[in-house]
Amino acid sequence: MKNEEIRKAGNFDELLDIKYGKIGTKRRDDFEKQAQYYVISEMLKAARKEAEMTQEQLAEKIGTKKSYISRLENGKCDIQLSTLYRIFEFGLGKQVNLLIG
Repeated sequence: MKNEEIRKAGNFDELLDIKYGKIGTKRRDDFEKQAQYYVISEMLKAARKEAEMTQEQLAEKIGTKKSYISRLENGKCDIQLSTLYRIFEFGLGKQVNLLIG
């Protein structure tokens, strides 16, 4: 039944509803949280590569360890907002804008 529902999904939001539940359910909230971690990790990786820096160089510049940068880039750990700003603004010279909706 679920495979048939997935094939009939008219858009991406419907597909997410079928696969992870409606917005506000625990399963969907967990998915959305992981999706945000993925987006941040990909942005970090892209910005670091654009700056032509290794994980080790970035870590040294912001006073942390390469393993932490690696975990962030792989979406394996949480990040504090202050650390996010420090990495992007001080470490990579990028401006961070936060939007809460």
